[in-house]
Amino acid sequence: MKKQKLSSSSSSSSSFHSDRENSNNPFDALSDEIVFLILDHLLPRSLDAKSFSLVCKSFYSIESLHRRHLRPLRTRHLPSVLSRYPNLSRLDLSLCPRVSDSTLDLLSSFPSVSPSLRSIDLSRSRFFTSSGLSSLALRCSNLVDVDVSNATDMRDAGAAALAQAKNLERLRMTRCKMVTDIGIGCVAVGCRKLKELVLKWCLGVGDLGVGLVAVKCKELRTLDVSYLPISNKCVPSIVKLPYLEDLFLEGCYGIDDDGLAVLKDGCNSLKTLDISSCQSISHVGIPSIGSGYASLKHLNLSYGIPVRVFKVTPTLADGLKKLSMLQTLKLDGCMVTISGLKALGDCCASLTEISLSKCAGVTDEGLSFLVTKHGQLKKFDLTCCRKITEVSIAHITRSCTALTSLRMESCTLVPKEAFMLIGQRCAYLEELDLTENEIDDEGLEYISRCTRIRVLKLGICLDITDKGLSCIGASCPELIELDLYRSAGVTDTGISSIARGCPNLEMINVAYCNGITDTSLAALSKCSSLNTLECRGCPLVTSVGISAVAVSCRQLTKLDIKKCGNIDDSGMIPLARHSQNLRQINLSYTSVTDVGLLSLASVSCLQSMTILHLKGLTASGLAAALLACGGLTKVKLQTLFRSKLPHLLLNHLEARGCTFHWRNKVFQVEVDAKCWKLQIEDDNTVE
Repeated sequence: MKKQKLSSSSSSSSSFHSDRENSNNPFDALSDEIVFLILDHLLPRSLDAKSFSLVCKSFYSIESLHRRHLRPLRTRHLPSVLSRYPNLSRLDLSLCPRVSDSTLDLLSSFPSVSPSLRSIDLSRSRFFTSSGLSSLALRCSNLVDVDVSNATDMRDAGAAALAQAKNLERLRMTRCKMVTDIGIGCVAVGCRKLKELVLKWCLGVGDLGVGLVAVKCKELRTLDVSYLPISNKCVPSIVKLPYLEDLFLEGCYGIDDDGLAVLKDGCNSLKTLDISSCQSISHVGIPSIGSGYASLKHLNLSYGIPVRVFKVTPTLADGLKKLSMLQTLKLDGCMVTISGLKALGDCCASLTEISLSKCAGVTDEGLSFLVTKHGQLKKFDLTCCRKITEVSIAHITRSCTALTSLRMESCTLVPKEAFMLIGQRCAYLEELDLTENEIDDEGLEYISRCTRIRVLKLGICLDITDKGLSCIGASCPELIELDLYRSAGVTDTGISSIARGCPNLEMINVAYCNGITDTSLAALSKCSSLNTLECRGCPLVTSVGISAVAVSCRQLTKLDIKKCGNIDDSGMIPLARHSQNLRQINLSYTSVTDVGLLSLASVSCLQSMTILHLKGLTASGLAAALLACGGLTKVKLQTLFRSKLPHLLLNHLEARGCTFHWRNKVFQVEVDAKCWKLQIEDDNTVE
């Protein structure tokens, strides 16, 4: 790890060194470099870094001088925060719902910030204009990285203001839909040192703007113009970029086979090419890639290309034969033929990742031949390949023993016996997605032999029970993510086994596992790293279980308790007291009232709430809670409250940075778990 040595030229640093010299603390005998190395390990865990700084004045000073990266929740605290941390180089304001020009002016004029700031993230912030951006660009002369993604109101004046940052190397402007060729032209002329430019979904930018960027910014390594209304006209300029490594053209309908042919005549340094969802590119143009990109490592041809036009055939495979360095090939959603898969097996010998998600035409015959030829594969995605059987799994596990990721959601013809082969032969698996498969407890017992597994998805696996889950808990200590969505055979016994055996668990989904009770949540409370808990539709879970999680899982950031009718205000109070990192909560269809909702106002990190059909919620209580929760950026509510809440209140909250999503859903009674497929509501949508 790179050692860091801070300059002692500032008054704060001089005072700090003087205090250490006069201290009797044995810790002060350590050099700055050793102390900073310790903090390098603590800093990724914010709570640990905070604990360190609270030990004593000396530790407080050390942590203040060491910190380089800051991600505040409120802009009103910036003056005091900036005074405490004089050596900041990266400032992430993406959690601040409102960043105004005065905020950016304060930042750029702060004596300790303007010379050291190198990166600022405004990707989820609003309310700043070209004036604020201009102050930032002119005063922070060492700024090299700016992200203004999702600034949907920003216009050409804002882009022109950013162009004044002459040393800018990375600029991300995703979804800046009001910016046109004029604004991007200013960026191209002003920021000649750009190495990365992301213009995805900047719908006002066309051939002229992209062409100017390609002509003026010769240092570009990464260019993302996905979903722009560009055509073949700008391609000749792009191919002249001498150092371009990553080119993203996803959803560029104006680029066709002719444009792809021109593209191959340059870009000799290209390593990544994404032409997914380019509906004007057909199988005729794809082979030209192979003759022009000798250094290409990652190729994405996924989706978008109409199945009736584009097929993975021997002709396409032959066109890729010259890509001797290709490592990643994504063909998601394409029509695949048996002969095409076999042809792919005979080319691209260096492939380590293949994605065939939702590809029609994938069968045992073609797939078996493909994996036999590519035994070095580490990542394989077979999501919704519904025609493969045990034959394919046998060939995959026999040939690709180094697999670290295998995704095979909804491979419904794969029998139970096939999953034993995965456990027997794929010892290096770290990610396994078996959602909606026929796996049973015996299969899970074999899967538990994959002791390195970190992500395991078993949603809608109706044949697994606590017995199989206990095997996972006993043998897979590195597990951090477990998805058991609608796996109704799982109860408290299985969850308790997971909690005991997987102490580093960070995410668990037990939605609609109706046998889950407070016992499971009490067990999960021992997993101190838990940050995401989804237990919607668990009618036996009460406020007692939620309280246990709140008290012990201080890292909790996302909680979904929708349709847990036995959770009431007594569960919200412990959340408000202990879960200070909570950012997103879904309380729909619970028994929480005005009192419980108002108590959550003390959770300073809370940004997103879904509160549909709360039994005890009134308009006055809702108004008080919304006003008190100062950090909200998104709230989902029933439409009926729109007319009951004061317009002045709604206007005030929106001006503060909060967005309302109104839903006109009628109250729905939960159906029996055995016939959950008959539910009208799609519970997979985020609410």
